[in-house]
Amino acid sequence: MRVVRGDRSLSLGTVTFEVSANNTLPDREGMTVKGVVSSAGVGVAGVVVSDGIEVTVTDKQGIYYLPSAKETGFVFISIPGNYEVATDGNAPQFYQRLSEVASVVEQKNFTLNRVDNTDHILLAMADMHLADRNDDISQFRNGFLADANQLISSYQVQGKKVYGLTLGDQSWDVYWYERKYALPEAMKEIQKIGCPVFNCMGNHDNDPYVANDWLASLAFRKMVGPTYYSFNLGDVHYVVLDDIKYLNTGGGQGTVGERNYTGTVVAEQIAWLKKDLAALTDKTKPVVVALHIPVHANPTTVDSQGVQTDRVSLLNGNEVLACLDGFTQVHILSGHTHINFSVESSAAVMEHNTAAICATWWWTGKSGYAGNQICKDGSPGGYGVWEMQGKQTEWYYKSIGFDRNYQFRAYDRNTIRIDAAFTPNATGTYAEQVSTYAGNYAAPSTKNEVLINVWGYDPSWKIEVTEGGNALPVTRIVDKDPLHIISYELQRLNVNANPTEDFVTNRTAHLFKVTASAANTTLNIKVTDRFGTVYTESMARPKAFSYSMK
Repeated sequence: MRVVRGDRSLSLGTVTFEVSANNTLPDREGMTVKGVVSSAGVGVAGVVVSDGIEVTVTDKQGIYYLPSAKETGFVFISIPGNYEVATDGNAPQFYQRLSEVASVVEQKNFTLNRVDNTDHILLAMADMHLADRNDDISQFRNGFLADANQLISSYQVQGKKVYGLTLGDQSWDVYWYERKYALPEAMKEIQKIGCPVFNCMGNHDNDPYVANDWLASLAFRKMVGPTYYSFNLGDVHYVVLDDIKYLNTGGGQGTVGERNYTGTVVAEQIAWLKKDLAALTDKTKPVVVALHIPVHANPTTVDSQGVQTDRVSLLNGNEVLACLDGFTQVHILSGHTHINFSVESSAAVMEHNTAAICATWWWTGKSGYAGNQICKDGSPGGYGVWEMQGKQTEWYYKSIGFDRNYQFRAYDRNTIRIDAAFTPNATGTYAEQVSTYAGNYAAPSTKNEVLINVWGYDPSWKIEVTEGGNALPVTRIVDKDPLHIISYELQRLNVNANPTEDFVTNRTAHLFKVTASAANTTLNIKVTDRFGTVYTESMARPKAFSYSMK
């Protein structure tokens, strides 16, 4: 400090000022949770913050206050687009845990890292069912994990941000205690996926010793995090819901119950969902809703024009859909069924039910079985890949172990005969059941028909077949995939075991039929998806029927 008079000055000493930010926010009456959301030391305005019941938005300084009763045990942010949060392994830390004492005022701050994820990739991964049985860990690591990490790397070298989103059933509740393999063990494997992974809860991720929906999900909340929340990547808003009401009749400490449940989004979540969506002022912003049990049923009826019959099957599915009214682009991602199907319930809303990473619960790839990974509708085991560019969304189904062009399989119906040749070790009643499971495939056909299973099909796809340059009529049908029958049901009969009802072949509406002029002509198959990508096969016939996925 100096005193100056005219051209003379006198030093009076030195004073040092230290400026530090006061991070402790003042209390506000009725507000039990408070905090600051910041990036590079600067508060970020407009960030949605919630405890799963109440929803608020940060002010210009990035400050928020919540009148939380702390019922869910969490406070979380809806990560804004073009930001990320730190990860624990590959798990984004968008939430913090709250004390159990509602009256205690807590400050929970969040730090955001600025990125550009306007152009990003999302992997939609359903039904892993890890339980340390059926060679599942080996199949997961050598099959899915190797495939997904290679794909992730291929996008990352292009400069694209990649994220994962599980669609439930990471674990398999019935084996939590029997095999001592539960969520902690399953999540260790999921941590090996080479990108940030958000998680959705499935019915098999509940504690089978607990006959109470909220308490049965406690293990998930302790190990994984909130069971419902939202986040943004670029221009896309993602919402994760828990649509399982776990009943588990007869369950108790030391006793696995019936593990029964109801597919529904409970009232508390519906109320939260409305508040979360109300914070979105731009109704043209794509909204992706992830849940485990599908809102719609698998369509198994088509009319003479090939148009499928759609039906809402989730108990309060119409209520969920009503929450999404007004948005111009909504995609619902679901799992649970271990099959692929899509439903466009309106011009703005489309559901994509994604087949399983575990395929037929890891059975068909088990050592000594079919040696393939095939789902109940004939789809290969795999996952959805979503390519997001701003508000533009495109997607495809990625089969594990195959390139992205593998989108259909063609069968020569003349050569399909499912009989005792596939069950040489079956005896007694097991041998007698072969024809029952074979159904109309028990004998070969002489009609020169070809079946085409297009697992990613939706009504905007086009299937064209020519024979010698002449176009053949293509008919959409509903039937069972013959490869799955020999890969699962007959493999079970062959070891003198009954096929488990939940795993048997499904009727599917993404199957197509053409009739050739003769048994030995070559058919050129052209499949075009809704984005104009073309997939082809020159099918030389006769084509042998075997365990081959091609």
